[in-house]
Amino acid sequence: MLMLKVVGVVHSPFEDFGDAPRQGRHEERESMVEIFEEFAEGLQGIERCMYLFILWWADRAERDLLKVTPPGENQMRGVFSTRSPARPNPLCLSLVQLLRIDGRRLHVKWLDALDGTPVVDIKPYSPELDSV
Repeated sequence: MLMLKVVGVVHSPFEDFGDAPRQGRHEERESMVEIFEEFAEGLQGIERCMYLFILWWADRAERDLLKVTPPGENQMRGVFSTRSPARPNPLCLSLVQLLRIDGRRLHVKWLDALDGTPVVDIKPYSPELDSV
């Protein structure tokens, strides 16, 4: 059985799907990722990171779609060939820029998650490993 632990929550200006940008890198507005107290120790050293991957659960996304029509296209494609949050397991990945840290609160830009979205993990971006 697969079990995920929610380690935090997103606080963002996006209340509904229509509010969120199609890609986070096009969004300059600030969001905040609040890590729950029981996971705060895991933030040690994160100030060394300029960029982070935020893994979040699109809890309000549709989960029964296997085909979607991407923005700017007129033909459906399989969800695994898109970045749509609508998918069987709506696990999403956003590359964000870390702006500042306030205790357990990470202030970031480029995050396209809705307000109240569960965060399941944070990983540092490494140009040596993550850029092809």
